[in-house]
Amino acid sequence: MQQIIYFIIKNSYKLLFLLLLGIGLTLTIKSHSYHRSEYINSANAVTGGFYQKINDANEYLSLKERNSELAEENARLKQLLFNQADTLLNWNDFDDFNADYIARKAKVIKNSFNVRENYLTINRGKKDSIFTDMGVINDKGIVGIIEKTSKNYATILSVLNTKSRINAKIKNSEHFGSLIWDGKNAGYVQLIDVPRLASLKKGDSIVTGAESEIFPENIPIGKIDKVFIDPKTNYYTINVRLFNDMTALGYVYIIENKKKDEKKNLETETTKK
Repeated sequence: MQQIIYFIIKNSYKLLFLLLLGIGLTLTIKSHSYHRSEYINSANAVTGGFYQKINDANEYLSLKERNSELAEENARLKQLLFNQADTLLNWNDFDDFNADYIARKAKVIKNSFNVRENYLTINRGKKDSIFTDMGVINDKGIVGIIEKTSKNYATILSVLNTKSRINAKIKNSEHFGSLIWDGKNAGYVQLIDVPRLASLKKGDSIVTGAESEIFPENIPIGKIDKVFIDPKTNYYTINVRLFNDMTALGYVYIIENKKKDEKKNLETETTKK
């Protein structure tokens, strides 16, 4: 208390000046419309800027929720696309029961890409109807295939895995082959066993094939970078530059083919002797 009194006595002239200045400014603003208007505008500018900063901060903090909402909406749109639904169809008129393909969103929480057998982990599992042998894609193209699942998580066999083998074809062509990875470059995969009768050139797009039981047809994969002829088989081996940056994956979409088992069972019965 003594220190406060001492401070007031020591700075009494300064405090008196500030008090009189405040009173003078108040009287001036109240008695002159011009000064009052300028004061209000200045105050609004300060408070407006302050509220803008708060709004910007709130928008930034809500990005995570917004991204999740966008990913959910993308999953719905992809499901409509995979089932070749009318683009004017209302989502409420379209139910999972009648769909051939179901799309569910998930987020990658672990990703490897620098070894020969790479896997990813997502934050969805059996409780979210995620099971083995479902396809995984994102907005740019294929990512891999569900390998194993637990209640809340699932692992993905990445396209950057030397064990991966996916049916793929040259876009706008019926010539297809098997998509593999040679374990060398994370930006490229290889399409093998493509007949030499196939018409192709550098820059042509590679997409998933119709024979795939896991992916819908025509999911983007990449573009032809180089073409080789395998001397052992006399077939093309195509180096494909991936559309996806497999080193930076966020939200992905899990694709369920609801008619996969029916097709497999029919083919098995057909080939029985």
